[in-house]
Amino acid sequence: MSPAATETTPATDEGVKHFVLDTNVLLHNPGALFVFQENHVVIPYPVIEELDTMKRREDDIGRSARECIRHLDKLRETGELIKGVRWDTVDLPSNVGASTASNGQVGTIAIDVGDHARPHVIAADTPDNRIIAVAWSLNQKPDTRAVFVSKDLAARIKSDALGIRTEDFENQKIDADRLYTGYLEIDAARDTIDDLYRDRMLPIEQINGSLTVRDNNGDESYTRELTPNQFVILKDIEDEAHSGIGRRLADTDHLIPVTGQKKPTFGVMARNVQQTMALDLLLDDEIKMITLLGSAGTGKTLLALAAGMAKVFTEQRYDKLLVARPIMPMGRDIGYLPGDKDEKLGAWMQPIFDNLSYLMSTRGSPNQNAESIGAEQRIDKLIGDGRLVLEPLTYIRGRSIPHQFMIVDEAQNLTPHEVKTIASRVGEGAKLILTGDIGQIDNPYLDQSSNGLSYTVEKMRGIGLVGHVTLSKSERSELASLAAKLL
Repeated sequence: MSPAATETTPATDEGVKHFVLDTNVLLHNPGALFVFQENHVVIPYPVIEELDTMKRREDDIGRSARECIRHLDKLRETGELIKGVRWDTVDLPSNVGASTASNGQVGTIAIDVGDHARPHVIAADTPDNRIIAVAWSLNQKPDTRAVFVSKDLAARIKSDALGIRTEDFENQKIDADRLYTGYLEIDAARDTIDDLYRDRMLPIEQINGSLTVRDNNGDESYTRELTPNQFVILKDIEDEAHSGIGRRLADTDHLIPVTGQKKPTFGVMARNVQQTMALDLLLDDEIKMITLLGSAGTGKTLLALAAGMAKVFTEQRYDKLLVARPIMPMGRDIGYLPGDKDEKLGAWMQPIFDNLSYLMSTRGSPNQNAESIGAEQRIDKLIGDGRLVLEPLTYIRGRSIPHQFMIVDEAQNLTPHEVKTIASRVGEGAKLILTGDIGQIDNPYLDQSSNGLSYTVEKMRGIGLVGHVTLSKSERSELASLAAKLL
């Protein structure tokens, strides 16, 4: 079955299919050409024209267009694209993620240059209609199973209405409803909790019995997996007020206790269990990558900034604090805003400035020595000294970022390919934090299952250098908490 197909594909629908790809699929992932196993990939000619238009852009959309065109040019050199070329005739980079069938068979990639008749409802001469017409034409041929693949909701609706089998590109999708949270709850004996904090260590085998639970029907039992850096909330089976938190230490077979803060982290104290877990990861120098997911007001950005400022400015563990946000979507030109680069950037980075101002104020950091200058002046001084760097992700490609505490906010608006680009910039001695809310996605071609943040949470799960926590409780204000819950 093709990676683009869903698990609900009927068992009888087997055999080689023709996948007609929309432009947005190739812009989302240029390697999508090579993941359909033994099936045939068809690229409508209007897609080539749109890629040609996009290739001049100096952002990730332009780079994806140019990469896809290079792939097609390599294939052109080995055969006639209008007849179809087997994609295993060219050498592909290892990061493309090409996928063959279980028997090793591969399909072909072809460009459709035909001028196909269109049903009356899509008679208007638009690129979308001409692209859909290719799938429509293939669908009319006997013994030909055509599938239209697009990340454009409207295009999928139009195609489906014409009776064409239509799918989203799901090769990089995960199950958002079962997304890894970073922690689990178990019932434990009082002695087990006491042993964890007394010995500062607890063998995982001591809680194995509590990890085994029954399914919803109560018919079968299964053992929950405890992965590296995953937290365990231990609740006393006899006393609800007695509980503890442990974390599986990297790739070891034991838990270490997680204790509450003895003093604020740059003026910030954890207000709930999830925030305590998040700070435990953020302040652990052995963990090099952290993903924090949560709705508005859960404190993910504030906690990341507080930990970063403590590590950079107080402990001087890192050289710089780098904070970046995607211009929606990543790489969009910021030239339409007034002023120079810094003034334009200020508009996009205002949420970060708000958090920094809070942390720099006496309200945010009551235990720090107050200075005569205000919070904004202190921020400007840190930026002027080069210790605090605020940048849009437009400028991140091509850089190497060693010995820095790097925070990428609003990461839910990034594609998996863009997150990979960012993570590959991280150098020796650096730490990367990705924060975001998958319930607030502005990128029109991403959803809760296909965005880069969700994809990273699942794909990096169980790696000793990586940690994750999903924050669930809003702590911004009573009104913000009610709004996040009810609206």
